[in-house]
Amino acid sequence: MTAFRVAAGLPIPGEPPEGVVGGSSVVIRVLLGHRGKMLRGALAAVLSKESDLRVVAEVDDADQLLTAVALERPDVLVLESRMPAEVGVEQVCRQRPGVLVLVDRQESVATSVALVRLAPRVGLIATDASPDELVVAVREIAHGRPVLDLELAMAALRAEQNPLTDREREVLRLVATGATAQEIAHKLCLSAGTVRNYLSHILAKTESRSRIEAIRKAEEAGWI
Repeated sequence: MTAFRVAAGLPIPGEPPEGVVGGSSVVIRVLLGHRGKMLRGALAAVLSKESDLRVVAEVDDADQLLTAVALERPDVLVLESRMPAEVGVEQVCRQRPGVLVLVDRQESVATSVALVRLAPRVGLIATDASPDELVVAVREIAHGRPVLDLELAMAALRAEQNPLTDREREVLRLVATGATAQEIAHKLCLSAGTVRNYLSHILAKTESRSRIEAIRKAEEAGWI
């Protein structure tokens, strides 16, 4: 039995959730959000095999997500933790219940820290979970029950407190891609002066002399 199943108190994979007779009396509408087309398709195939689950929409960034949610009214959102968008996954998670976030154990713990703080409102499952665990987790979220991967939670709790705000983290991530202040300003709908102010705050908070040093320190600490 995995840490995930112990943490969530999940039933045996393949069994219908409480209140569902034969797994067919209730259909759970699922929206998938993942930037990888092939992985998104694989997730859709896994979920669509279940008689009580139906994938009603697939998106590859969080901006499309908001429109899809309004149109399709899904019961559960299954989202990659770091989809590209001006509206981040964390903001979406704060706005509505019924969200299950897929987190890569190897990625920055900063994302996990922010999402763990939203539990049990938001479910958290590792990308290396089995298909059965994913299916059970979706059902649990649909029924309002908590889902939290123990290993992810422990890693997040051990992480050093992040001194950067969400916007500062967003700016620094873009800097790490090689974007200029002007390009960042355009992408985030900010002025170049505002972006430079964010960069000054980032350098001060990370005690860095350059943007490269700030990126290195933030990545090593798990802040971005």
